[in-house]
Amino acid sequence: MLAAILFDLDGTIVNTDPIHYRAWQQMLLNYSIEIDETFYKSRISGGLNPEIVKDILPQLSAAEGQKFADEKEALFRKLASNLKPLSGFSELLEWTDTHQLKRALVTNAPRLNAEFMLEVLGIKEAFHTVILADDCIAGKPDPAPYEVALKKLAITAEEAIALEDSPSGIRSAVSADIRTIGIASTHEAQVLQSVGAFMAIPDFTDLQLWTLLNSLIEPNLNAIASLVNRTL
Repeated sequence: MLAAILFDLDGTIVNTDPIHYRAWQQMLLNYSIEIDETFYKSRISGGLNPEIVKDILPQLSAAEGQKFADEKEALFRKLASNLKPLSGFSELLEWTDTHQLKRALVTNAPRLNAEFMLEVLGIKEAFHTVILADDCIAGKPDPAPYEVALKKLAITAEEAIALEDSPSGIRSAVSADIRTIGIASTHEAQVLQSVGAFMAIPDFTDLQLWTLLNSLIEPNLNAIASLVNRTL
């Protein structure tokens, strides 16, 4: 029985990776480091800033690393004033309302970025709970953020589906025993499926997604109809 859909934010609801890529490129040029998309996807996308900075700029102190990350995210917000959600997202929200499903946002995004994106996209009130890595014992790929989301929604992993675009996010959700669909906006579908996604789709208009979701809801509707018939 499907009770909730759990959404990642960056790359899942909105394809922010091209903007993050530009911001990382500009910031790292200050250290004479040039990156390409392969570097970005393998060492930055889906990660947590403290770990990324420690990996790429190990010479920085913790305070210097935090300052670098803060400046990078401020640059991202400056570049990201015209964000639009992936195709089909608003229809998916309406569908979850129709079927009275819960929604959670589970993201590694820094708090200021998450608040900024929700504001720009006009979806501040769209989720029953918002789980930030900053509020958990660990961020993705650790399962902690998804485990917290399940607890907040008072549901089991079997009652949820997660939507994720990055390998680290998929590992997080799958490690929490949640069925996970890969959104192939930033990584190849095969990559997402290789780390645990049972399906990979380009956006929320994909027929595979709607066929799956309706199949998970229809048994519930049939059960209700059967119960009504027995009471007549």
